[in-house]
Amino acid sequence: MRVFVGIDLGSTTTKAVVLDEYGEVIGRGITNSRSNYDVAAQIVREEAFVRTRFTLLERRIQFIEELERNFRLQQHLELLDTLRQAMLMLAGGPKHAAYAHELTGRLDEVCNRMRERARAQFAPGAVRKSDFFRDLAAADYMALAEKTAEPKGITFDLLCGIFDAAILSVENATIENGFERHIRTALAECGGQAAALKPAVDEVLAIDLQELGTVGTGYGRQRLPFPKEQIRSEILCHGLGAHAMFPGTRTVLDIGGQDTKAIQLDSEGIVTSFQMNDRCAAGCGRYLGYIADEMNLGLHELGPIAQQSTQRVKINSTCTVFAGAELRERLSLGQARQDILAGLHRAIILRAMSLLARSGGVHEELTFTGGVARNPAAVAALQELVAENYGARTLNTSSDSIYTGALGAALFARRAAERMAA
Repeated sequence: MRVFVGIDLGSTTTKAVVLDEYGEVIGRGITNSRSNYDVAAQIVREEAFVRTRFTLLERRIQFIEELERNFRLQQHLELLDTLRQAMLMLAGGPKHAAYAHELTGRLDEVCNRMRERARAQFAPGAVRKSDFFRDLAAADYMALAEKTAEPKGITFDLLCGIFDAAILSVENATIENGFERHIRTALAECGGQAAALKPAVDEVLAIDLQELGTVGTGYGRQRLPFPKEQIRSEILCHGLGAHAMFPGTRTVLDIGGQDTKAIQLDSEGIVTSFQMNDRCAAGCGRYLGYIADEMNLGLHELGPIAQQSTQRVKINSTCTVFAGAELRERLSLGQARQDILAGLHRAIILRAMSLLARSGGVHEELTFTGGVARNPAAVAALQELVAENYGARTLNTSSDSIYTGALGAALFARRAAERMAA
């Protein structure tokens, strides 16, 4: 089976999209970006191919929800075992020799509890707070470590330090032949459905996915292990990806982790002009991440909380350097956090509106892409400000908006292969 791959190596997340030979998306993958960009590209590509295999299974059978849930659990448990080994190795080193036996015992107990929690997180109907192993493991580990820590000796800070050191090695590890091993184990746990599922699983495992073309893009694209002719700019990829998702798109706003882009397109999805803020993280995903850390919230919680506001606070600065100080000052004055967050979201979108204006304004259809497009408060603020400045406009958003750049890259890969074959 011939496929095409696009990889968007962002500053905070790396995304991959797999297209079939007809241009249909059959697989997506996402992972945290790492300092080792080569590893991030490899891991996200493998994840996109895992999702591709499940898409092929869905085309053959109707009841694979349990199978995929069991598969994801097996992936998670293997990573937990890798994390356990890394932490125990650190705990047994000379640095902790005085209390190594007790420390390793407590870490072992924490890891056993994490495995128990994992089964609940992947149970039928369970809703996980994050798609990333690091987020899920960190939340469980910190809660359990706090309970087992002592004021002296095996302190909470010590336990946190071991986790922080170990998780890096886990994130930068690749799992060889993981799909077949995990799908076989997951299949065995499907009970009465296993017999009906097995023929489709065997058939999909036998499919050879021939990668005819790959194109990379994103903040870290120069680090991708591809020749330069397989690299495209973020502007081009987000433009083409947005046009493929919403063919009527004429303006694109992408707010990613490290930069914001305002792009104008013609009717074919070709970029006609753009403006980009890439020298300051203010108003981007990293800024929101900083605010979430300051408020001890998950990044996914900011938007829903902001939407509860009844009296939006005017924010004077969206500079990341000063954000923490202003945030603490406003909280100390008794201003509600939902009102502060509502003001922060409006301030972020105001910066984006400036870029849109300089790129050529907002035309009939505006498509909002990037990770921040998943934030409902940011979407609402954009809708409001566009209406105030440009009147009625169509605003396109999608739950898959974070994959727009990778989709554009995959489409470029497909086009290149078609040209070579012509």
